[in-house]
Amino acid sequence: MSSYQKELEKYRDIDEDEILRTLSPEELEQLDCELQEMDPENMLLPAGLRQRDQTKKSPTGPLDRDALLQYLEQEALEVKERDDLVPFTGEKKGKPYIQPKREIPAEEQITLEPELEEALAHATDAEMCDIAAILGMYTLMSNKQYYDAICSGDICNTEGISSVVQPDKYKPVPDEPPNPTNIEEILKRVRSDDKELEEVNLNNIQDIPIPMLTELCEALKTNTHIRSFSLVATKSGDPVANAVADMLRENRSLQSLNIESNFISSTGLMAVLKAVRENATLTELRVDNQRQWPGDAVEMEMATVLEQCPSIVRFGYHFTQQGPRARAAHAVTRNNELRRQQKKR
Repeated sequence: MSSYQKELEKYRDIDEDEILRTLSPEELEQLDCELQEMDPENMLLPAGLRQRDQTKKSPTGPLDRDALLQYLEQEALEVKERDDLVPFTGEKKGKPYIQPKREIPAEEQITLEPELEEALAHATDAEMCDIAAILGMYTLMSNKQYYDAICSGDICNTEGISSVVQPDKYKPVPDEPPNPTNIEEILKRVRSDDKELEEVNLNNIQDIPIPMLTELCEALKTNTHIRSFSLVATKSGDPVANAVADMLRENRSLQSLNIESNFISSTGLMAVLKAVRENATLTELRVDNQRQWPGDAVEMEMATVLEQCPSIVRFGYHFTQQGPRARAAHAVTRNNELRRQQKKR
């Protein structure tokens, strides 16, 4: 038996209850604090659970966070700032650097004709910049100055020789005018199968009620003259996507469908793609820039639909996976080749 085990043997028959009965209340409280399991290095625990509560004072009231922050800010403002070790006086020390003039050796001096000497002496900064660009001294100017001088036949530089890149002047672009389409009138014309109405463009109209869009899709089921239907940036969701899918299963005249920049989820896109398989007249489909990424399964379904639907020759979507992107590009190329061969016949 080792010496350590012999040392522990004398504590085997000790009566712990008897020892606890002999302890005073202060000693029991100290023992309770020692037995608490605390982990001060665990950053996942709240600060109150990382250490023992050693506060003996009674609380003065509930916690007022705003009052506490105001008190800390006021106390910080009242603390006297520490004086600088070396006070600032504004005195300038030393002499300013003056670059010495370099004398050009005789063998490096270039003598020009009097006409050229006079022309260079009276040349402006813009003219000197163009001359430097023509001579290939591109290190004396920015890339924009160099290419403007090379590509333009006139003097277009106005700031002189400078290697600092200057930003281009901002050209204000006016906002696009609001879409003037009257939805109620369009709905009536679609229901009446107006021969003169071949395109329905509801782009950027964001206050269209969902029931009205559903009614429009329902009216398109029996319409035989609409060739293009666009719902870009109309805040359309899955209910509208399901209505569009039902319309595609019955409509036989629509050739272009654009539902980009909406709130359609992967479920709504999957419903539209399944309906495209049952439509043989659609040649263009655009579904890009939805609120959330549809997922790998939807991208694989897009590639499968393009492979199984030779009528689609234009497809608008930015693939994130290489596999579906390559399959979709190959399918669209094949569909366009088939369309070209059909036109030749």
